[in-house]
Amino acid sequence: MLRKKLGILAAATILLASCNAGKVGTDANKDIVTTIDLVNVVEDKVKVEVNPGKFQTETATFNIPKTVPGTYSDDNYGRYIADFKAYDYKGNEVPTSKVDQNSWLIPDAKKVDKVSYWVNDTYDTESEEKEAVFSPAGSNILKDKNFVLNLHAFVGYFSGSEQYPYQIKVHYPKNLEGVTSLPKVVSEQEAFNIDTFGASRYAEVTDNPIMYSEPDIASFQVGDMNISLSVYSPTGVYSAEKLKGNIEKMISAQKKFLGGIDATKQYNILLYLSTLKPDDARGFGALEHNTSTVVVLPEQMQQAAIENALKDVVSHEFFHIVTPLTVHSEEIHYFDYNNPKMSQHLWMYEGVTEYFANLFQINQGLIDEEAFYTRINTKIKNSRSRYNDAISFTEMSANILSDEFKDEYANVYEKGTLIAMVVDLTIREESNGEMGILDVMKKLSETYGSEKPFKDDELFDKIIEFTTPKLRSVIDTYIKGNTPIPYDEFLSKVGLELGETLDETGYFLNGQVPYISVDRQTKEIFIIPNGALNSFLTDIGLQNSDIITEINDVAYSLDNVYDLIGASRSWKEGDAITIKIKRDGEVKTLTGNITKPTTKGTGITVKDLPENSKEVQLRKAWLYE
Repeated sequence: MLRKKLGILAAATILLASCNAGKVGTDANKDIVTTIDLVNVVEDKVKVEVNPGKFQTETATFNIPKTVPGTYSDDNYGRYIADFKAYDYKGNEVPTSKVDQNSWLIPDAKKVDKVSYWVNDTYDTESEEKEAVFSPAGSNILKDKNFVLNLHAFVGYFSGSEQYPYQIKVHYPKNLEGVTSLPKVVSEQEAFNIDTFGASRYAEVTDNPIMYSEPDIASFQVGDMNISLSVYSPTGVYSAEKLKGNIEKMISAQKKFLGGIDATKQYNILLYLSTLKPDDARGFGALEHNTSTVVVLPEQMQQAAIENALKDVVSHEFFHIVTPLTVHSEEIHYFDYNNPKMSQHLWMYEGVTEYFANLFQINQGLIDEEAFYTRINTKIKNSRSRYNDAISFTEMSANILSDEFKDEYANVYEKGTLIAMVVDLTIREESNGEMGILDVMKKLSETYGSEKPFKDDELFDKIIEFTTPKLRSVIDTYIKGNTPIPYDEFLSKVGLELGETLDETGYFLNGQVPYISVDRQTKEIFIIPNGALNSFLTDIGLQNSDIITEINDVAYSLDNVYDLIGASRSWKEGDAITIKIKRDGEVKTLTGNITKPTTKGTGITVKDLPENSKEVQLRKAWLYE
């Protein structure tokens, strides 16, 4: 999955001036000091100590986040905390009580010098948990080898002190190096090393992940922006130098596409490659932050597949420097980690971001028009077939954590993109091609910026003020309203239409949609139980729910499913193939020849119009200007 982030943070002294009411310490400028010990790891747990300064209040509540920006799920990071204790200035334990899964009450807070607790990592248990934390938002503790520190899983906050400065001290093994965008105050070299980082408030802590591993870092410059790629590859098969080329080309194109939008001078990509063992990461994708992103992928993927995955996820995450980094609502800027109020504008935070991640590729010549239309068409099909196409997108967004809407979340990358497209096409038509949604985002960036959040219910009025009154009906009908979008109507503005097509697919994947799945208990690979299959699968005789045991005398299961996907990419049409399956408990052998896999569908086609027609000229402005 691809996620949302917080805005850039103001100087602590400015924030403190208006937030003294909840201060826990006596000194308004005293940092809340947190120490994380990555050296003395015990049973895959690390110890954390937090020194808040002297409490002014009789009681205090310590919290670990329930949810964090970008995840849109209740992950309850407190469930990974063990042995929480508070101590007085003589080292004696002070009584505490657990309020809920993520909070601890200290009744006699004025006696307290510090609190301590042990943190379990999330990667260890992902294969066992029904509600596992999405890996790029989780944590890894691999003694002396790798630590993925999404700091919201390690560092908590005292209620009322979220706006106060933090100092994060990390004790780490000498053979490792930490990569992060969090400002480093000082590094000390002793028996083991200590990094000390500074953050102006708790939101800056959670917005800056750190990955410690043996150094494998490649950096490059794009204009005035420094990009750093840090890679952890457990077997060493991949390196940062090996993977940086395509990323450099892509981000260079993104910067050119963005033009004057320039929100950061440093960007870090932290890539963790999973072994796919039971105690390792299983959730693949990325979680974005203001000036960095955490990417988790399986190490077994072929290099071309990893490069394509990096292109897809990093291009999306990088565009988040536009929104919500630069343009975001008060709900994002002042995020409540344990009782969050969600914004109604996921169509922008994720939809516009994903739209740009696709539009820039055609705009900068990285893909051709046919490939771009295929991507848009895939999102149309996915949004219609997998999600409720007749709900209010703003209502869904504002209530995304509820049981009613949480399963609709991934549609922000499908229909959210399409909403951005129809807004873009409407603006293009009304301005005779002179203006598009990127221009609107630039104006919003100038109006608000990273330190000035907008009020959630005022954004649409501001967009209409910058563009055209005609957008009002589009917003009311298709974003706030529950009417399905008539895509033909909008595509016709640029000389396109939806028509029947014969689309080529992969042998076992149709884009990102699999024709196979895996039973994690038996490790068996099976054909999806429902849904149409491609021509190759049906021609060879496979049916829904068939269990694949061997292909050309190679046994396949969960352990080597990525080998199967990789091997299929080198198959040649006309070659013989033998597939052994189990169907209704009976073993069968299917034989035949490899054919090109295709599926019938509806695709975007180009109308036959004169080159000088309004539609063709508008299409050129849409895609290339």
